[in-house]
Amino acid sequence: MDKKESAKERILHIASDLFYREGIRAVGIDRIIAESGVAKASFYRNFATKDDLVVAFLEQRHQRTLGRIAEARSKFPDDPAAQLYELFRMFEVRMTEPNFRGCPFMNTTVEFPDKDHPGHHKSRECRLETWRQVEQIAREAGATEPAELATQLEILYSGAVMTVCLYGPEHSGDFLKTVKLLMKQYIPACSLQEETV
Repeated sequence: MDKKESAKERILHIASDLFYREGIRAVGIDRIIAESGVAKASFYRNFATKDDLVVAFLEQRHQRTLGRIAEARSKFPDDPAAQLYELFRMFEVRMTEPNFRGCPFMNTTVEFPDKDHPGHHKSRECRLETWRQVEQIAREAGATEPAELATQLEILYSGAVMTVCLYGPEHSGDFLKTVKLLMKQYIPACSLQEETV
């Protein structure tokens, strides 16, 4: 039997969906309270401000990203290059899903350009951690310049996200091809197996 969601979990579940689909500024607290079916007092017991809820939403999304990294690592435990490629393959699959609305961290920084805003700060923190982990995998794979490779992969990923958002998922086609080219340029011993390509 499934465990019943707590009020906090229900609020975060509803807010996460609405924030991602419609944008943070477009969704008010009253709507989140109404759709989650909690009392206003219960909402404020769990999240003192909307900014607190935004930070929780971003932390939740970050955990999903870290889960993808862990999954890629566990799929190819002895092959960091394959782990790296698998991670970007997973990113591409996500980009082609019907409910894809871009990167939640990029979206949030666009909505809140002030670097002191909690949402902007948390988005930056989450992205930095993600790409530090990508850099670590690149280092383990024997990349000649792991930081440079991670930076170029981040730029590629960010551009691919926006391309898909602008033109549709059918325009993600060259993403993995470019990932592979970058990997071969920076990882001399890179020989991805056919099943990972």
